[in-house]
Amino acid sequence: MPTVTLFAAVLLLGVADAMVGSYIILFGADAVGLTPLQLGVWSSVYALGGITISWWLGRSFDRRPARLYVVVVLVLGSAGYLLLPQVSSFVVLLLMAATVLGALGAAYPQMFALGAGVAGPRATPVLRSAWSLAWAGGPLLGALVLSRGGWSWLMWAAAGAFFATALVVLAVPRPGPVEAAGSTKGDTPVLVTVGVMLFFTAMFAGGLALPLFVTRELHQPASAIGVLSSVCAAVEVVATLALAAVPVRWSQRAVILGGFGSFAGYFALTVVSPGMLMLVLGQFLRAAGIAIVGTAGIRYFQERLAPATGRATTLFSNASTTGLLISGILAGAAVEHLGYRATLLLCGAVAGVGGVAFAVGSARETRETHEVSEVSEGREGREADG
Repeated sequence: MPTVTLFAAVLLLGVADAMVGSYIILFGADAVGLTPLQLGVWSSVYALGGITISWWLGRSFDRRPARLYVVVVLVLGSAGYLLLPQVSSFVVLLLMAATVLGALGAAYPQMFALGAGVAGPRATPVLRSAWSLAWAGGPLLGALVLSRGGWSWLMWAAAGAFFATALVVLAVPRPGPVEAAGSTKGDTPVLVTVGVMLFFTAMFAGGLALPLFVTRELHQPASAIGVLSSVCAAVEVVATLALAAVPVRWSQRAVILGGFGSFAGYFALTVVSPGMLMLVLGQFLRAAGIAIVGTAGIRYFQERLAPATGRATTLFSNASTTGLLISGILAGAAVEHLGYRATLLLCGAVAGVGGVAFAVGSARETRETHEVSEVSEGREGREADG
């Protein structure tokens, strides 16, 4: 069954990404000796490389759907992490970030485009739950490998997992041909994309500020962060799977706006939390928001830009990556100048503005679609009368 194979592939991809992604900054600082500025540049080049390669392969997938795209980027990424422990030159690290490592940024959207091509849009929540499940255990597995074998073994383990993912993808049925990519339902949904970008900006910035707020403002132990992360990941898996049961007649737009509201509510609840109980309750709102926007959002983009599933999934993924780029600067400056609570409130406001942008953009697109439909129906009626 294609969905089961794809689930296994996304799970493996997520485990590999979580294993190495949770510690790559520490690798650059401790093993290579990069300065904070160099780390920032390296991260930005990695993100920009991923955005560029994802955009190119997304359009390639729409022209000619194939498993080859995701297999190639996985093999390139595997080779990159296999060699990474031997690299100490900052210039070489930048080149790798822009190419073989950055190519892995295309694996996630390509996997979901492939899933839509062979299993249909209804498989999206199931595949997204595999990603959430992987991130629930991947960082712990990475920590175990790191403690037993050091940086080299961590990179090699991730390389092996990426290569294993490529092998699993080869077992996925070949996607069938689709309509020409030029026949999409509409142009790029700009305001909707901005809304998603702001959501992920708030998510990544909040992820940076939360540990500092919990340990320094509320004076909780560092282990409290692990508890909150585990609760969020577990609830996110359940919420993502629950989306698969949402009736088709329900408005995807309304569901996604509910996700924005839930996420903004998480920040509001967190800043007034006196201790762990309310912080844990806040994780339910956080997980629901991430699950809804991260899952229903992909489906919305795929339906909005159908049949260009590659372009749609890549656009959504690149909006997330752009949010990551912005979040570091936003969170760093806000924490330094405003403090932890104000930073979390700012993140909530950013999520709220993102929800407004999504609401306005999606309402405009719905109205334009109806107008085009009415004009088309009127023209067909006149031709029939003639």
